Amino acid sequence: MQQIQKKPLIFYIHGWKSSGLALKAVALKKFFGETNVYAPTLPVNAKLAIHLLSQNIEQMKDFYDITLVGSSLGGYYSIFLSEKYNLKAVLVNPSIEPYITLAKDIGQHKNFDGSMYELTQELVDLYKEFEIAQIKNQKNFLVLLQKGDELLDYNQAAQKFKDSNLDIEEGGNHVYDGFDRKFTDIEKFAGFKQQ
Repeated sequence: MQQIQKKPLIFYIHGWKSSGLALKAVALKKFFGETNVYAPTLPVNAKLAIHLLSQNIEQMKDFYDITLVGSSLGGYYSIFLSEKYNLKAVLVNPSIEPYITLAKDIGQHKNFDGSMYELTQELVDLYKEFEIAQIKNQKNFLVLLQKGDELLDYNQAAQKFKDSNLDIEEGGNHVYDGFDRKFTDIEKFAGFKQQ
């Protein structure tokens, strides 16, 4: 039986209060092509989000060489999924302890589509279930950090991923100013181009 040649695929995982239609997802699709980027919209509940992401990966992993690209909370999910499935992951200003950082946002929120939802302590506590204390394969990660991130302390990610492909920039912000400048690095890391 002939082995299928896997095609590289960017699997974008958005952050909190965002969607699969986020600006980063749109920019990735523009650069890599619509068919080379998958960007689902996730539920607020971490268990449901991880279940959905895991199902998607299970269905795709035999046909695609998947590289996760996770921003903020999507970075946190990407850490868990990278370790679970041994996938490459690009983390963009990743959340390292969302069960702490999101606790300040408990209450009513408007979703990207205008619908209202409530972030409860119970939902925040679910994030702890997906924490990876020790990273097994640091080389699976390209970590993009900006020191000017106003929401998350970049030092947490820098320490956790000190033996990874670490890219720390002065300035910037949580959104990650100039994300498109990193597309050629992501392209090489994901295997779209030879190193």
